[in-house]
Amino acid sequence: MWYLNKMLFGSFLALGTMVAASSYSWMGMWMGLEINLLSFIPLISTSKNMYSSESALKYFIAQVMASTILLLAIIILSTKILYPLQNNIQSSLLFNTSLLLKMGAAPLHFWFPEVMEGLNWLNSMILLTWQKIAPMMLLSYSGKTLLLLVTAIISCMFVSGVMGQNHLSLRKIMAYSSINHIGWMIAASLFFEMIWMIYFIIYSIITLNIVVMFKKLNIFYMKQLTLMMNQEPLIKMFFILNFLSLGGLPPFLGFFPKWLTIQIMINESFFSLAIVMILATLATLYFYMRITFSTLVLSMNTFIQINEFPTHKFLIMSINLVTLASLILSTLIFNFF
Repeated sequence: MWYLNKMLFGSFLALGTMVAASSYSWMGMWMGLEINLLSFIPLISTSKNMYSSESALKYFIAQVMASTILLLAIIILSTKILYPLQNNIQSSLLFNTSLLLKMGAAPLHFWFPEVMEGLNWLNSMILLTWQKIAPMMLLSYSGKTLLLLVTAIISCMFVSGVMGQNHLSLRKIMAYSSINHIGWMIAASLFFEMIWMIYFIIYSIITLNIVVMFKKLNIFYMKQLTLMMNQEPLIKMFFILNFLSLGGLPPFLGFFPKWLTIQIMINESFFSLAIVMILATLATLYFYMRITFSTLVLSMNTFIQINEFPTHKFLIMSINLVTLASLILSTLIFNFF
């Protein structure tokens, strides 16, 4: 029965995103977002863990605030139905603000790391990836309020770089990493819709690789990471390479969407914004490097028995082979087209 409930709410979660992304009216998009919200709450709240129930309540409050602002923007828009959204500044500001709050972009990120802290890795993966699709799609449909979005982009860069430094919880580190990538995706969506989709797909693949390792090894904190990774050198190598790829270092696949975003921003003469984003992302890259170096260098004498690891190792190896060799494949595909 438990699995049937999860399957039912998971199906409605996907349905809500599809309804929001494919609707031809703003009210239909709002309904899709509400279906998505009300389906995700039962998935993350369990009676066995009080932290997950706390996270569900925090998530519900933040999303209801965003939905209320979105509904207000739709009402304002309906009173001026003869004018397009691009010429209606008030409703555009409210609309974009509600979407930034829904996806957890800075400076409206206050709920995101706190919700992540109480979730298991499966629900964290859904929150990091799938729950970003509908708000990003609606943001690309709506009128672009450039000042608000540029402020959000720069805030995402600096907040993720500063706030992610002193955390030992891997879930909070992944949350601040997601805030950084949200800034890059918003910047890509300002100019060319396909680039943020490519960015999102690559970010989701890399995040999936890392979360699968954390879930299979049951790791939630930095100390557990050092203990577990010393038992498996191959898994340690894959973890380090994927974290460097998530930071966007050039030999890895994670550099590819940043490369495309920087190129389109330079082509559109947004030089100063591109420079600020690159420099601010270095702070995020610093705590990626701190995690990878501590995992690589530190060793502990405690031995931990890992059960049923051969199947997990095969799964982790298979999903990492695509990621670690895909930068060359991606550039070849773009050269062909």
